[in-house]
Amino acid sequence: MAKIGFIGMGNMGFSMLKGVLKVFEKDDILFTRKNSALGKELAEEIGVRFVESNAELANNVKYLILAVKPQMYDQVIKNIENVITKEHVIISLAPGISIEYLTDMLGFDSRVVRAMPNTPALLGEGMTGVSYDPALFSLTEKDMLEKIFKSFGKFALVDEKLMSAVVCASGSSPAYVYMFIEALADSVVKYGIPRKDAYEMVAQTVLGAAKMVLETKKHPGELKDAVCSPGGTTITGVSALEEWGFRNSIMKATDACYNKAENIK
Repeated sequence: MAKIGFIGMGNMGFSMLKGVLKVFEKDDILFTRKNSALGKELAEEIGVRFVESNAELANNVKYLILAVKPQMYDQVIKNIENVITKEHVIISLAPGISIEYLTDMLGFDSRVVRAMPNTPALLGEGMTGVSYDPALFSLTEKDMLEKIFKSFGKFALVDEKLMSAVVCASGSSPAYVYMFIEALADSVVKYGIPRKDAYEMVAQTVLGAAKMVLETKKHPGELKDAVCSPGGTTITGVSALEEWGFRNSIMKATDACYNKAENIK
C-alpha cells in the first residue's frame, strides 16, 4: 500500500508533490487528477502512479491530501466517504473548510489535519500553517506529518481559528511579493536597466532581505532603519511609499483576503 495520496494536482498539489518526492519513494505516492489525459502525462513525466478514481486512491493510502478547490470538496467527499476509515489521516488544504465541517461530512470521527501551504513549496521554500488535535494522532503519525510538511519547506502549528489569517500571511501573499518585484523592476527598466537584469536584481534583493529578517531575528523596522541614512535616498523613497499608502494597501489587501477566506463557500 502507498503511504500518501493526492486528490488533485493543480499548482499547490504539484508544488507539494515535488517536495514530498525528495524524502519519499515514488512507490509511496499516488495521485488523481480531474483531467485523466493530463494525469497520465504527468505520471509518465515524474514516475508517480496516477489513479483514475478518488475512491480507489483513498482505499490505497493512509495519508490523504485533498488538494482541490473548496468548491469541489462536497463532490470529492461523496467520492471517498464510503472508503474512509479511522485509520486514515486526511490533510485538507482548502481555505474556509473547517475540520468540523469535514468530519460532519464524513459522518464519523474522522481524523483531519487542516493545512495552508504556499506555492514556494515547489522549490522547497514553502511556509505552511498546520492545525490538528494532537490527541487524535499517534506519535508515529505526528512524526509522519512533520516529515511531509518539512519536505517542502517550514511549517508552524497554529490554532484553527487563525487559519484565515495564515492564508493572508503566507498562503496568498506570494502574489503580492511577485507584484512588488514586477513593479520595482518596471520602475528601474524605465531608467535603462535591462529587464532581465532588473528582475534578477530585485528578486535577489527580496530574497536577501527576507533572509535578514529570518536569520538576524531583528525587527523589520530596525533593519529598515539601518538602510535609511539621514537625508539619503532610501528614506526619501520610504517617505514616498508612506505618502502613497504602501502599508495601508497591504493591510487593505489582508482585510479583503481574510474576509474572502472566512466566507469562501
